[in-house]
Amino acid sequence: MPTLLLTTLLLLGIEQHPDVLVVCPQEFRAALQPWVAHRVEQGYRVAFVSSEQSADEIRDDARRAATMAELKSVVLVGDWDPRAFADERLRARCTPAVAVKAKVNVLWGSEPEIATDNWYVDLDDDQLPDVPIGRLSVDTPQQLVTIVDKILRYERERKPGTWRRRLNFVAGVGGFGALADSVLETATKKFLTELIPPAYEISMTYGSWRSPYCPDPRQFHTATLDRLNEGSLFWVYIGHGQRRFLDRVRTPSGFHHIFDTDDVRKLHLAGGAPIAVFLACYTGSFDEVRDCLGEELVRSEQGPVAAFCGSRITMPYAMAVMGNELMDQYFVQKRATLGEAVLHAKRQMARTLTTEEQAANPNRHLLDALAAAISPAKDMLDEERLEHVQLFNLLGDPLLRLNHAQDLEVVLAKDIEAGQELRIGGTSPIDGNCTVELVCRRDRTKRRTIQRQRYDPRDDALAAYDDTYANANDRVWTTQTIAITSGEFETTLPVPAEARGASYVRVFVESPTEHALGAAKVFVRQPK
Repeated sequence: MPTLLLTTLLLLGIEQHPDVLVVCPQEFRAALQPWVAHRVEQGYRVAFVSSEQSADEIRDDARRAATMAELKSVVLVGDWDPRAFADERLRARCTPAVAVKAKVNVLWGSEPEIATDNWYVDLDDDQLPDVPIGRLSVDTPQQLVTIVDKILRYERERKPGTWRRRLNFVAGVGGFGALADSVLETATKKFLTELIPPAYEISMTYGSWRSPYCPDPRQFHTATLDRLNEGSLFWVYIGHGQRRFLDRVRTPSGFHHIFDTDDVRKLHLAGGAPIAVFLACYTGSFDEVRDCLGEELVRSEQGPVAAFCGSRITMPYAMAVMGNELMDQYFVQKRATLGEAVLHAKRQMARTLTTEEQAANPNRHLLDALAAAISPAKDMLDEERLEHVQLFNLLGDPLLRLNHAQDLEVVLAKDIEAGQELRIGGTSPIDGNCTVELVCRRDRTKRRTIQRQRYDPRDDALAAYDDTYANANDRVWTTQTIAITSGEFETTLPVPAEARGASYVRVFVESPTEHALGAAKVFVRQPK
């Protein structure tokens, strides 16, 4: 075992084969020690590998470790800077990125090579990851201290609040043409409505001035910051991106800012730190001289705990499949760690589904069918998905333990007349404060909303966007909070006279350390 450093941690005084490999510059190891102690306490066996080796030697170490024990994760510590090739002092605090040849995204003007960490854990040369991997991209020990502190707080504190059940989406206009944009919007709505369980709360902030989900375009960046600062389970951006900024909101009177690296200093999380997902180009280009948006966010004390993002030009079809599979891994498969969720999402997205699998996965089947109809490279869809396995990297800890809700059963009648009282029963696995809500279905709104046909640049007209935006994201007809103990519970909820149509009763129970979620359908009839 010539290159694997014999710095395996000793557990109970007995040397064991490592199941976590950490590639880390010597300068950063002291700052990483609280993280190492935390993982060892959880039962992991950690070994360090020199970051000053070549990429080939590092992967050889990973392959060798995988033959000795079940390798559960590879953690890369340190940024990569292309100037390190000529600067020994810089090289000493870097961990190499790997460049693989691009095939599909070059047709849209991307660079001929893709920066990826996926290669390190492709142990059988099939281009798919075999082990979870993530990068703690830092330039200084203090940056690593900040990231480690966020990871430990995320897992140990389990900060209470509605952020535990909230997902915030921010989207730019596709700009791929009227037909493609319309199809993508339809697919996104279906994705949000059907893939994410109804017990979860979702907000949408959309950069089209025509949409009711668009706040005052002049203050769009404020709404984006607000959605980050309130805390959430996931914060997802869908749209165009660059290395250090997101797309602009375009209106007939000009362009308006969404978010960039200068906004990172404005973050002050009120709730829990989200996991950021960027379905966008370049936001994860960690291999360049200037640090990218994903790196800056994760390094911020008040920023997301991790970011999953693309290192080069990315494409809408494969990104949509990636998002679909990632949500499935969290909500359906309920993977224990972020690295496992990313690993299995990548492996699943690369597969061509059988007829039986298409029937069982209608969202993926829809995306494949739409791409075959509108993609400019419809004969390269398999290659496009596989290329996105390389394009997307985790800037964060692959061993991060995900925050899952316990399941809660909700029982009620299938329909109810508006103005009456709805009886609600259920079974909770925990004690705590219980919030019971009647909400309209996600593909509906409480009040009628329409696409704007005319742009009015007057101040009062633009300011009115904020009220429309708030109303579009408000799906709660009525709510109440009660205290319950674990086991069966029963309550009633008065149905407002104005409530109508397909709805859900959503139940959220939380204690200081745990939370549980459940939902059930109900149709609200018009009074006779």
